[in-house]
Amino acid sequence: MNRKCIGFFTTILLIFLAGCNDAPKKKATSPLPEEVAKKDSVVIDSVVEPAQSPEDEPFVLTEDNAIDFFFEYNKTRTKNKVKLTTSFGSFTVQLYDNVPYHASNFVYLADKGYFDNTYFHRVVKNFIIQGGNADNKETSRKRKAIGRYLLPPDGKKGHRHHRGTISMPSSEINNPHMLASPYEFFIVVTKPGSYHLDGEYTPFGRVIAGMDVVDKINEQPVDDGDWPSQNIYIFKAEALD
Repeated sequence: MNRKCIGFFTTILLIFLAGCNDAPKKKATSPLPEEVAKKDSVVIDSVVEPAQSPEDEPFVLTEDNAIDFFFEYNKTRTKNKVKLTTSFGSFTVQLYDNVPYHASNFVYLADKGYFDNTYFHRVVKNFIIQGGNADNKETSRKRKAIGRYLLPPDGKKGHRHHRGTISMPSSEINNPHMLASPYEFFIVVTKPGSYHLDGEYTPFGRVIAGMDVVDKINEQPVDDGDWPSQNIYIFKAEALD
């Protein structure tokens, strides 16, 4: 091969090598938008909802907590009267200060709306009218929501069953200690009173206005079981200062 040919091939080889050295380097591949979204979705799906706190559960009264609850409730209670509006008008009850559990219970139930739309379900002529019960689902539902409990009798505070006294009956179910049924009450209409009830039941207040309404309720016709022939409603019970 002559020198011209050798020079020509040498020139071509140098140009080829120079071109390889100047080629751009390959850049690192960045994540695709779909990949980023996929990673984000995994984080979101892994979030765990907090468990419900016991503080969020509704409070229910029981045999175990009722006394402690009303002991504390009575410390801040300012309401000491309850106005009851019935089918025959309204009357107002003044509560005794020294019967704290029963008085506080009555105010608490009134504020909870328990007595609203219940009945005077027992009327005994010239003796008592008894209220706080009803044979409807609403009353049963409210009792379940408030709780199941009884209160100890407290008949040694010097209060007697004079006419106009409001008192709490005892539960009739498995109750050898005459514990009080907190959802019901009775009012004495006997003149001057029904003193044979003293020591057996707990007087916790007296009617201070509207005793004529109580008497009118007591005059209503009843069946053989002392249940009024027509429902006598307690439309509303309102606790007052």
